[in-house]
Amino acid sequence: MKEKLIRRYSAAERINHWIVAVCFVLLAISGLAFFYPAFFWLTGVFGTPELARITHPFVGVVMFVAFARQFFRYWHHNLLNREDVKWMVAVKEVMKGNEVGDIGRYNGGQKAMFWVMVLCMAALLGSGVIAWRPYFAASFPIPVIRIALLVHATSAVVLISSIIVHVYAALWVQGTIRAMVEGVVTHAWAKKHHPRWYRETTGKKA
Repeated sequence: MKEKLIRRYSAAERINHWIVAVCFVLLAISGLAFFYPAFFWLTGVFGTPELARITHPFVGVVMFVAFARQFFRYWHHNLLNREDVKWMVAVKEVMKGNEVGDIGRYNGGQKAMFWVMVLCMAALLGSGVIAWRPYFAASFPIPVIRIALLVHATSAVVLISSIIVHVYAALWVQGTIRAMVEGVVTHAWAKKHHPRWYRETTGKKA
């Protein structure tokens, strides 16, 4: 019998997501290469260390613009409510495969990830601009640049750690990757993981 599917993401949404994802990987590789001498060999991905240094901030701007599109598209879906708090408190049960709460388009963990990304992206952009040579760094005193670099590195570590959790969760919950590759999910997946979104989308009872 043919699967009953629900459209979760359009082609434009999926393309935008993968632009952010590819930019993140490139930035993480080059950023780690600059931050840890043991990873300096990773600059070879860009051809040379010089190209990695030049490319890094431009890729960062592309990622920020792409994420900004996601922000304005999804922010209203990521406002926390009581059901999200219930989900977060019972996260151990969720990890056992038992969904908790009447979850809408996104659950508490996804919403937390969204706002962590918002804060980190804002901090990375602001601090990155301050430290960006040769365009903007000359306009700021050395102490400010040092603080900006510290903020940049800290935000990057938080973001990388959060993305690792994000990827793990996407792989762990069967059917999630399909949503971002093909743009669809099954009715059963929607009923189990996002019952309120399922009702809103289909008009059916979960």
